[in-house]
Amino acid sequence: MLIVPRPRQANESRAEPAAEQDEALNWVGFAAGSALIAGGLLLLSGQRRAGMVAASAGTALALLDQQETLRSWWNVLPAYLDDFQATLTKVQNTVKDVSNKRETLHRILAR
Repeated sequence: MLIVPRPRQANESRAEPAAEQDEALNWVGFAAGSALIAGGLLLLSGQRRAGMVAASAGTALALLDQQETLRSWWNVLPAYLDDFQATLTKVQNTVKDVSNKRETLHRILAR
């Protein structure tokens, strides 16, 4: 037996789930992006106060839209601060060592 695919007729439609047909537009993200763009354009046009207000509103909307991401960053932040503090302490100790060696060298050369 030979199986031959039959051509699809024009009035025959393919059934798709409703979720694939109608994806909801992310209105909060759209509003955040629009406010950020408007704020940038206002800043470029010289209207600093209005630009800052629009950019702040856009940033607030973007943070509202990305709450999970912000929460994960907030939970990771203490570890980054601890690493930064350790690096800063190492830099301070290195600067102190270099300063002490510079003073020692200055005393030796001043004799």
